[in-house]
Amino acid sequence: MSTVNHSKLGASPPSEFNVADSKGVDLLHSKAVGLAGVLFLTVTGAAPITAMLLNVPIIAGFGNGIYAAGTVLVSTLILLIFSVGYAAMAGKVSAVGGFYSFISHGLGRELGMAVGFCSVVAYSVFEPSLAGGFAYFANDKINALFGINVKWPYLAMAMIAGISVMTYFDVKISSAVLGVALVAEVTILLIFDAGVFSHSGNGVDTSLAQLSPAGAFSGFPAPGKLAAGIGGIGLFFAFWSFVGFEMAPNYAEESDNPKKIIPISLYVSVISLGVFYTVTTWAATSGYPKFTDLIDKAQNSPLTFFYDTSTRTVGPWATSIMSYLILTSSFACGAAFHNTAARYIYSLGREKVLPAVLGKTHASYKTPYVASFLQTGFAAAVIAAFAIFVGSDDPNGQAYGQVYGLMALLGTILILSAQAIVSVAIVVYFRKNHPDEHHGWKTQMAPIIAFVTQVGVIYLCVSNFDFIGGTATFAKYIIWIDLAVFALGLAGSLYVKKSDPEKFARIGRLIYQGVPDGMLADAEHAQGLAP
Repeated sequence: MSTVNHSKLGASPPSEFNVADSKGVDLLHSKAVGLAGVLFLTVTGAAPITAMLLNVPIIAGFGNGIYAAGTVLVSTLILLIFSVGYAAMAGKVSAVGGFYSFISHGLGRELGMAVGFCSVVAYSVFEPSLAGGFAYFANDKINALFGINVKWPYLAMAMIAGISVMTYFDVKISSAVLGVALVAEVTILLIFDAGVFSHSGNGVDTSLAQLSPAGAFSGFPAPGKLAAGIGGIGLFFAFWSFVGFEMAPNYAEESDNPKKIIPISLYVSVISLGVFYTVTTWAATSGYPKFTDLIDKAQNSPLTFFYDTSTRTVGPWATSIMSYLILTSSFACGAAFHNTAARYIYSLGREKVLPAVLGKTHASYKTPYVASFLQTGFAAAVIAAFAIFVGSDDPNGQAYGQVYGLMALLGTILILSAQAIVSVAIVVYFRKNHPDEHHGWKTQMAPIIAFVTQVGVIYLCVSNFDFIGGTATFAKYIIWIDLAVFALGLAGSLYVKKSDPEKFARIGRLIYQGVPDGMLADAEHAQGLAP
């Protein structure tokens, strides 16, 4: 497709540019992964064991109490409805930009670029967030094995360095490593679930009442000296458990037959994760049939919330395996977010919204290695900043409570906001560009419901922000940081629109329409990618 300066010719610029035809654009490794590979890259981003061990104590202890499983179930239903329109959009627009590209097509380049900046920041902060969670559990494990108390920033930095090395190489390597980690953690959690339910009635309460959807919107009064629960907090952290499944469109250019694979992977991800999370959360809370025991353990000993039940219902061997897999899972989850952040940065770089060097790919591996190194530097800087200003001697309060919790809070608000805006973009895009395919449910009602419900979750979070942020000074600035990022992206887009119309025309519009097999084979042979 031509890339001449249409503004000078007085003609309208094309609505899309095929990335394979665009000169000066470094391409990713086309057809590198199939459906299984995309699932490994995205479902691992949701990190089942990390999501469960780190988030369920918060959902139950500070949110919905015995209705934690019902809260996860409600989150599943909302995200499934969101996926209906999201999958339809993915079937039309194949681009590494994900949210950025979808919103650009539906609501304009200005809003697309603003949300693109928000997406970069969101996925970028998730890596240091997971590094904080990794350091929390790693410190405990090393202390138990060797009696050594390693300061958490060193452990977090080690994880970030390891991710940087792995993601430098071909995306196939990341897919394989994340796949192994995913299978292992799902297996141990299934064993945990089976162990708990096999003890039903024997110190375990598996009452179906715990699955009540109404419980997702209710908290509980303070039991004794413990804190009260707030329904919105539980619902918010349930959504945070799912963050990662929506990354599938970002791998469109590296997948085989993206218009088919990406929509399928979205449905498979949200349904499988939703059922699995709901059952595992139900099992976890069932291990504490006394309400006060459940809340006390969740609030005061979150690290052993799963471990105590696992030891009692399955055996110490399962708990031991779980204590190792939480480390590999945190690493894998951080790597998945690193990959997505790098691809957003790469997308903005190749469209020259950010410095063009960020749009370069490795000559042999075809990975966005410059953007990946930038992401590594950012994640390390976040850890260093927390270590300097918060301290490095309290893994529980600093690594888990602040780095993990606050970075997750900052990023998840941005992701939920982006998903809400994407929902509106889907309705507008199909109505304007594909009126013959504008479906009453898929591209209208489902996205509208998704928009309303996700805005509601954001409201519940913001209205309880003082409680969620606790006494951490940084928490007071999270909302303002999120708004500033959006404003910066919007202002940048308006500047580009005025100063460089040709560049503005390409914002969010570099679309992967496929590379001819002959051209692909020749290119990969020359780069050593083909056998």
